[in-house]
Amino acid sequence: MDLYDVMRTTAAVRDFTDDPLPDEVLHTILDNARFAPSGGNRQGTRIVVVRDPATRARLAEITAPGARRYHAQRAAGETPWSGYSPSAVTEAEVAATAVPASVTEPLQRAAVVLVVCVDLRAVAALDKELDRVGIVGGASVYPLVWNILLAARNEGFGGTITTMAVAEEPALKELLGIPDPYAVAAVVPLGKPVKQLSRLTRVAVGELACREHWGGEPLRV
Repeated sequence: MDLYDVMRTTAAVRDFTDDPLPDEVLHTILDNARFAPSGGNRQGTRIVVVRDPATRARLAEITAPGARRYHAQRAAGETPWSGYSPSAVTEAEVAATAVPASVTEPLQRAAVVLVVCVDLRAVAALDKELDRVGIVGGASVYPLVWNILLAARNEGFGGTITTMAVAEEPALKELLGIPDPYAVAAVVPLGKPVKQLSRLTRVAVGELACREHWGGEPLRV
């Protein structure tokens, strides 16, 4: 596929067919995705490839608490898991919220699940002293995750970046034997999409970028 076509049609896929994703194809996906940049080219990422049904069932259980809080906050009109605005949702409201099957089923229906980890010793977190949630360290891992999805799209497969399980990271690390000082960055189900979107909708460049300063003229041609 043309690069720009891949970029414009790589959707978040959560609904999969029963088609397998052979190791040979997965190897091709990862073999190309691994050229993603990382801070200082330290390449501190590692991936656990999960196919075992029992492990994936437990992974779905670990995902549920974070998803329950997410949907409770969403139902209350909040931005779920906001790193900026505190939540007013009570623990009772969280406990009473059902977890949609669409959150956990992809982990069990996908052909394979990738758990992407990053060595915290290899991450340059230049914002760690700022009074806000850290963002910059993700630059050493999320380009790889996105490359995986782009490569999967090129091979006729799809998936999505999920992070709900990271809310219960100790349980996730115990399940997969992930040692310290590794952190879990994403859980990525991959498989053959039931429907492959041919066009995505995003904001226009003029809404995304401005010239010279925050209030500058929108970038248009």
